[in-house]
Amino acid sequence: MSQAKGDRRERELVNALDEAGFAVMRAPASGSATERELPDVLAGDGESFYAIEAKSSSGDPIYLTGEEVEALIYFAQSFGAKPRIGVRFDREDWYFFHPGDLHVTDGGNYRVKKETALADGTDFPEFVGESEKVTLEEVDEDGVVDDGPDDEIVRVLNAVEQGVMDIEEAARMLE
Repeated sequence: MSQAKGDRRERELVNALDEAGFAVMRAPASGSATERELPDVLAGDGESFYAIEAKSSSGDPIYLTGEEVEALIYFAQSFGAKPRIGVRFDREDWYFFHPGDLHVTDGGNYRVKKETALADGTDFPEFVGESEKVTLEEVDEDGVVDDGPDDEIVRVLNAVEQGVMDIEEAARMLE
């Protein structure tokens, strides 16, 4: 992915979040303002605050280094935001993941395949609160939605299990 395309995609995400009613900004280029890595986008709507690492691809899997994800989680914890990985494949919308929901490779990096994003990611309308995804498994024969376990609780528990979130942060998130 070219840097120009990545910058264009980040601006696209910022504009879409702005149109959805979020206060949003792109962080300065990595390393220019501080020695610590910064997330690509900060967004909040008065109720939810996100630190987002944005990645795009023409179709290949998207990879993030363990260091990128750790820096995102560290920043989000320090800032009081929810860490999210935003991915966009060509001719698709943005999809969002908690770092704990991503596949971890044997080398300690993180990977998102296009089919995983489409099947399991939080799409843009759901991310900004315009809709809520319901799967076939959640609908009984009468068409009634079974809420099942809270998705946020499952995400937090997965993150703790994978070691990308400590127990204290998990407790704060679930308060």
